Amino acid sequence: MPMHNPPHPGGIFKRQCLEPMGLTAAQAAHKLDVSVEALLALVNERAGITTELASRLAEVFGSRAKTWLGMQKAHDLWQARSGTGNRDKLPVRPLAG
Repeated sequence: MPMHNPPHPGGIFKRQCLEPMGLTAAQAAHKLDVSVEALLALVNERAGITTELASRLAEVFGSRAKTWLGMQKAHDLWQARSGTGNRDKLPVRPLAG
């Protein structure tokens, strides 16, 4: 059964990592060795999770990189299929039919 509008992994990170641990974005950015701006872009759902960040999240927060990447992929795929994604990323030609 396909999921409808999977949540952005940045929101999940905020709700399941930052808030329960009482961490600020600056504290988490320091632990992850990323810029505060990059982490805020993720938390505010303006950026997605890269493979590098997924690996760091897994290492620092005891999760699995594959899980984070799967959440990102599900979110991106739903956005692409629903036509609500960021169209500025790549120009895509219509499929021949």
